[in-house]
Amino acid sequence: MNADKHRSEQPGKWRGISGLVSSVGRDCMIRLLFGFAASTVLAADLKQGALQHTNRLAGEKSPYLLQHAHNPVDWYPWGEEAFAKARREEKPIFLSVGYSTCHWCHVMERESFENADIAKVLNQNFVCIKVDREERPDVDRVYMAFVQATTGGGGWPMSVWLTPDLKPFFGGTYYPPEEKFGLPAFPKVLEQISAFWTKDREKLVQQGNAFVEAMRRQATAAPAGKEALDEALLTGGYDEIAAGFDSKQGGFGRAPKFPRPVTLNFLFHTCAREGTNSKLGRRALEMAAFTLRKMAEGGIHDHLGGGFHRYSVDAYWHVPHFEKMLYDQAQLARSYLDAFQITRDPLFEQVARGVLEYVRRDLTDASGGFYSAEDADSLFEHGKPEHGEGAFYVWKTEEIEQLLGKPAAEIFSFRHGMRPKGNAPDGSDPHDEFVGKNILIQRESLEATAAKFKLSAKEAAKQLGESRQKLFVARTKRPRPHLDDKIITAWNGLMISAFARAHQVLDDPAHLEAATRSATFVREKLYEAKSGELIRSYRQGASTVKGFVDDYAFLIQGLLDLYEASFDVQWLRWAMQLQEKQDALFLDVEQGGYFSMRGEDKSIVARMKEDHDGAEPSPNSVSALNHLRLSQMTDNAGWRKRAEHTLAFFSASLKETPESLPQMLAALDFYLSKPKQIVITGKPQAHDTRAMLRVTHRQFLPNRILLLADGASGQEFLSSRVEFLKSVKPLTGKATAYVCENYVCQLPTDDPATLEKLLVGKR
Repeated sequence: MNADKHRSEQPGKWRGISGLVSSVGRDCMIRLLFGFAASTVLAADLKQGALQHTNRLAGEKSPYLLQHAHNPVDWYPWGEEAFAKARREEKPIFLSVGYSTCHWCHVMERESFENADIAKVLNQNFVCIKVDREERPDVDRVYMAFVQATTGGGGWPMSVWLTPDLKPFFGGTYYPPEEKFGLPAFPKVLEQISAFWTKDREKLVQQGNAFVEAMRRQATAAPAGKEALDEALLTGGYDEIAAGFDSKQGGFGRAPKFPRPVTLNFLFHTCAREGTNSKLGRRALEMAAFTLRKMAEGGIHDHLGGGFHRYSVDAYWHVPHFEKMLYDQAQLARSYLDAFQITRDPLFEQVARGVLEYVRRDLTDASGGFYSAEDADSLFEHGKPEHGEGAFYVWKTEEIEQLLGKPAAEIFSFRHGMRPKGNAPDGSDPHDEFVGKNILIQRESLEATAAKFKLSAKEAAKQLGESRQKLFVARTKRPRPHLDDKIITAWNGLMISAFARAHQVLDDPAHLEAATRSATFVREKLYEAKSGELIRSYRQGASTVKGFVDDYAFLIQGLLDLYEASFDVQWLRWAMQLQEKQDALFLDVEQGGYFSMRGEDKSIVARMKEDHDGAEPSPNSVSALNHLRLSQMTDNAGWRKRAEHTLAFFSASLKETPESLPQMLAALDFYLSKPKQIVITGKPQAHDTRAMLRVTHRQFLPNRILLLADGASGQEFLSSRVEFLKSVKPLTGKATAYVCENYVCQLPTDDPATLEKLLVGKR
């Protein structure tokens, strides 16, 4: 199954049908199931007899729902039509949640949902609903919480059975058509659930009611206790994260290993706070930088096309789950940019550029929005139905020799760890999917490669670069993985941040253009100006689903970053408007924190607050930092109080399980610091202004805000909120920098070298 929650879940007190299925944790499931069913039918138009059936999903826009539109299962989309049928016929609901690039969703579809006999059982005994978890994260979060509480793990495809009033009473993830891997056969599961519903319905209803009531109480209750918001929380968080560090392979915890940029972000904050001259600061940097280097060397990194796969099934970052998600690219690009800012190591710049180029080339719509993902699976050959995970990315040694010629192939194979029998590490390929196939890694250093073949490092680098380009071109002729071309507001916000930061760090106008085009797309296609509300997603038109809290939080963050990259005040204005709307729709005014979903949708049985920085950061963590930045940018203490309220609500979690909230720890670091306000006066494109900005952007200063006083309408907008800005002006007609704390400034300077000294301080 495709589980990217990256949690260490503990079973809760609620259990499904006793004895039906044993609890199987997420990590164990990934190791057990990875690699199963290598040769299956991929695309709907290649499925034998696919068009014999058409269900209600055929009218949907979601790629995931459309993938199931010709199943013999009588699928309904999430909505009143399905709910009414369940109530009318007094049938339980079978809810299946996944997404279009999910490998194990494809497997379960092929094995079970395309099986006429299983479909008959489903149609006779249940009302069947399909949900795209990316389109409806609110539905996914509620029932994923149930699955995690009752099984100790979670992932996709998620399978949950509900009462007609949408209360969950049993759930799991992937079920095979026959018993295997310690999992019960799906038909047997359906048979027993149907029997329990017939014989003991009241007990199941009571169980569902109890769980939902517990969820509601938890979401709305005051925190059990509040901790002081002080540096002890930061220290405790650092200690817990450091304790899980893998000093040999990088990353944190055991296999499978997920890239978790939120953890790296906190470590970079720690480095900046403590300074690289301190033991703790150096250690924080070492852990983050070492992890990024090992990931860059591994098979999780696409060495030909750029970008990163979802996770590695082994401890070495070698054998990935091959799907590529936009939110991973966005966050990892920022991580590599941060590492480059601190270390100036060209490797980090190279990897960041590769990620950004991949997104621009393969995940960008002609209108500027960013697509969601590329599948792990692809066809082995054009025109043939067989496919496998990673087929687009893996290589046989004879292919390499044929494409490169023997001398170049030998050099390339040495550098990238290729073997005639395949290079998957022992234990990472239990079903022999990669026998005779190689996943590109960087096994040997450039220096070792050059020495082996008696070349200079420059000659070896040139030849390897030419070989990679030849293989990249050859790979473009293979069948590409399925592209999920759904454009999600939240994930576009994350990517806007990445491109805006890249423009600051790398000074490439193309990156600013990419960020601006995406922000413009979202405003034109995914924003209702009249109501001031966001829409969740776009594909061949905007979805009817309103935006969730992560759409607001991530987009606001992106807009703040875009303002600091472009100094176009329209993005700051819009960020402020969206923050007010987010607070109106999602803020728990009494207790603090943000609900993940809107309150008016009665089909959502419990409003929840996201308290985990996982594959994506928690909207609460991002919102706390957004408020703090807005407070500094506008000299508005109200924004800071809202951030403090959120941090206080989660303070007990920050003490008890700080490793689960590293992004909120980063927000707390900003809150406890004395953020620098850097104000540059001058014309945005003037040579002297650009010189001052280059000095500013060279420094890694996570706890700062950057404003431009250009004497134009933008400055008027800011000056109306920040009194100090009315008096700043260039010295001797040259661009001038003011470095301040709480708008108490050091002497202004028009000298870039002096500015650098003011920014660096003592380290």
